[in-house]
Amino acid sequence: MLFDAFKNRKSPKIEFIKTAPTWRVAWGKIDENYQDIAWRDEKISVILPRTTSESLTEKLAISSGGRFVVVGDVWLTNRVQLLQKLGIEPDSFQESFLQLVANLWERWGNESLSQLVGMFALVVWDREKQVLRLVRDRIGVRTLYYTTTGSVCWIAPQLRTLSPHRSSDLDLVALRDYLCCAFVPGERTLWEQVRELRPGTVLEFPDHKVTAYWQLQEQIIAIDQPLAWHGDRLRELLDQVVQEYLPPANKPVGVFLSGGLDSSAITALVTKFHKAPVHTFSIHFGSESPNELEFSSLVASHCQTQHHILEITFKDMWSRLPETMAYLDDPIGDPLTVPNLLLGRLARESVEVVLNGEGGDPCFGGPKNQPMLINSLYGSVTNQDALQAYLISFQKCAVDLPQLLKPEVLTAIQTAPWVFAEDLYSQASYLNRLMAMNIKFKGADQILTKVSNLTQAALLQGRSPLFDQRIVDLSMEIPPEYKLSGVEEKAVLKQAIADILPDTIIHRPKSGMMVPVQLGFRKYWQQEARDLLLNRNAAITPYLNQLPIRNCLNYQGDTWSRYGVKLWLLVSLEIWLQVNQKAR
Repeated sequence: MLFDAFKNRKSPKIEFIKTAPTWRVAWGKIDENYQDIAWRDEKISVILPRTTSESLTEKLAISSGGRFVVVGDVWLTNRVQLLQKLGIEPDSFQESFLQLVANLWERWGNESLSQLVGMFALVVWDREKQVLRLVRDRIGVRTLYYTTTGSVCWIAPQLRTLSPHRSSDLDLVALRDYLCCAFVPGERTLWEQVRELRPGTVLEFPDHKVTAYWQLQEQIIAIDQPLAWHGDRLRELLDQVVQEYLPPANKPVGVFLSGGLDSSAITALVTKFHKAPVHTFSIHFGSESPNELEFSSLVASHCQTQHHILEITFKDMWSRLPETMAYLDDPIGDPLTVPNLLLGRLARESVEVVLNGEGGDPCFGGPKNQPMLINSLYGSVTNQDALQAYLISFQKCAVDLPQLLKPEVLTAIQTAPWVFAEDLYSQASYLNRLMAMNIKFKGADQILTKVSNLTQAALLQGRSPLFDQRIVDLSMEIPPEYKLSGVEEKAVLKQAIADILPDTIIHRPKSGMMVPVQLGFRKYWQQEARDLLLNRNAAITPYLNQLPIRNCLNYQGDTWSRYGVKLWLLVSLEIWLQVNQKAR
């Protein structure tokens, strides 16, 4: 394979932060003396490293009748209702969420999945039928990975935990997708021998049968009702979901607050329902860069939170990138990764649970959909295919692939399909097609995995109310014109929270959290980036041509001058490859 040529090279020096592996399951026979086996049966073994803080009872449960063994991570919002269905008094049940799921499975089997509301990644072993099931929540808040070769299938919630059980061969299609999107969409991972279970699905062994127990579908209702009617429905559900996402009433809670509509809405709802201290956390990048502190401080003052502001320097951004990449599963080339980790660590000084506003754009029609809507109107004039336009809308390296990829890599991926095609060419309304792709791929494969990985790295519980499965379902019932219409975005969300936020926040122009990577590479990181990316022993060398990278480092060859985001994407990839090689 292409990567073989790199294995024995000496890489540019990157400080490596070793991360502790989490639980994993072996489907197939392994040596009885295998290290850290916490529980085993004839065909499966549960591995729980002693180096973790997790206990066996936190990660494994056996159903009341003994038939089902459930391993995994789960957090449910409807615990009380589920216990009532089982005929159990909620106050008398002191067991874990995992034990609750095991008991539900004993009663209803696969049908219990329709009753779970929350976030989960589960491995369910049916001892009677000798069937193993892998299960992931509907939206993809939790992750689950599995190997695809060898006599033993290894399963884990974190990709890096599977490092000892895979080769170093890259999946070239996943590499192509990363360069276009800054994340790896779909079931592929950057490792050729590892796949990710998709949200809302069940994978069964030994038949390798995949079943969808939930699908994101457009189901527009009440098209004759006004915006206010749909806003009221959304507000009622938002009130319920946010309350369910809060910690116990006597515990403080945090909110990541950018000052935009989405995080401001969550902040206002949290302070409305939570009586313990509410801490808000915002970032800026120093005096050289514009910021949104005016708006985040306005919301914090309006909601009377305990507000914390973190300045992230250009030195922080660069020096903390290796550590950040070590905590991620697949690489994510979003410049917000480092700020997310550092802000999480600040938050952990005050709280254990932190909420965020992620999900507002994918669910309610954020402005990033506008380029694609324009293409739908004028694509016939420009002769630009919808898929090509969608890839270009990420504003990463889609147009650079012919020059960027080595000829043998380009040939290998030439006819590979794109995971977006089915949704992009579906029969749903055009905006909902775009939103479905943002929820299913950018949501599950970038936003939520980033939130999950980096909040856990900061020893926090991160929760995203706007990505709750019920909010997502409701968003697909709302007529598209109440989400994004012309220059007015997220109209229904604005309507829903109009009474709890200042008008200057609700109707402020959308700017997004802009990380100044363009300035960073021009003024601070250019030489370090050269040393990293143009080194003949770089991990990306077998796959990417140096000339377009050199041009990018010299700020040449891009009509739209998006050098900063492209370089950050490439630097993130290079460092991710290096730290994962060292993890083996």
